Amino acid sequence: MAYKDYYRILGVSENASQEEIKKAYRRLAKRYHPDANPGDAKAAEKFKQINEAHEILSDPKKRKQYDDLRHFAKAGPSSATFRGGFDLNDFLRQFAGAQGGTRTRTFTFEDLGGIGNLGDIFSSIFDRGGRFRQQRYGPQRGEDVYTEIEIPFETAIKGGKTVITIAKDDVCDLCGGRGAQPGSRIERCPDCGGTGMISVTQGAFAVSRPCPRCYGRGEIVTEPCPKCGGTGQIATKKRISVKIPPGINDGGKIRLRGQGQPGTSGGPPGDLILKVRISPHRFFKRKGPDIYCDVTINLAQAVLGSKIRIRTLNDRRAVLKIPPGTQPGTTFRLRGLGVRTDSGVGDQYIRVNVEIPKNLSSEERELFERFANSLSLKH
Repeated sequence: MAYKDYYRILGVSENASQEEIKKAYRRLAKRYHPDANPGDAKAAEKFKQINEAHEILSDPKKRKQYDDLRHFAKAGPSSATFRGGFDLNDFLRQFAGAQGGTRTRTFTFEDLGGIGNLGDIFSSIFDRGGRFRQQRYGPQRGEDVYTEIEIPFETAIKGGKTVITIAKDDVCDLCGGRGAQPGSRIERCPDCGGTGMISVTQGAFAVSRPCPRCYGRGEIVTEPCPKCGGTGQIATKKRISVKIPPGINDGGKIRLRGQGQPGTSGGPPGDLILKVRISPHRFFKRKGPDIYCDVTINLAQAVLGSKIRIRTLNDRRAVLKIPPGTQPGTTFRLRGLGVRTDSGVGDQYIRVNVEIPKNLSSEERELFERFANSLSLKH
């Protein structure tokens, strides 16, 4: 049957206190918040489930109703009595009467939609006829694979390609994913009756899972494939060329369609999702679309002014004019020499450091003393 185990979603026990539920919710909400996972549909769905679970379990009344449903689901369709002597059939009759219904009134679980989300909970457990939901385990999409890659600073700015090696399962090339030795016979699985699913106990529920004997296919092979042992999949290491889009941020994600784990029963493969980490650069730093760097000039250049050449991201050198009397820590901007993004091009900012000489020759010292004396005469 299909169900939503709110305790499992929050990672707490069914006896968890309200404080434990609150702490678990805050921790997970921070981890899966859309702002922390931009463009990640899977994280957004997880965030939605976390909020739904918190809404039910943080409300004592809703939580009691949910716990009653868990108890009923565990007892099975032959039992209609909840804990505390609450009878489901009697409840449905009373509900129909309260709605002005008669014996011929058709009851649907949508009628419970306004009562603490009971309608959603019932609908996830039963079909419209009041029977437990069952499903056949047909072709299933493969799992997504998540990994991190580190790329050079220049590649993140300009874009390019990098090659990575990942360990993943792949469809067996000998049997084509069927798990059977080529030419052998395939039979209906006796454990699951060909559905690909078996019922197992998990916490308070009896739930359906892929059959471990037939791997969810509903069929078993008489002669397993000698290469994959009948699983239809083999462990491989695969080299993949990855195209890096220009301007990608540290922590940005790249999705490679169909490069994840292979599907089962002929299902499509999952995706490979790469989280990008950018190596630091010894000269440049990045903040959004803008680039920052430091340069050092000597005392004479700061006092008298000068022109210096500055490294840029496009491998050219720009000329920066240093006006006379430039103070240490002064920042200059070169427009349009930052990171090119979809919204435009950033700027490059240069902070000037002034080098103060430490070891002066006698001649240099004499010149500085004369300069110092001239300053004192002015004041």
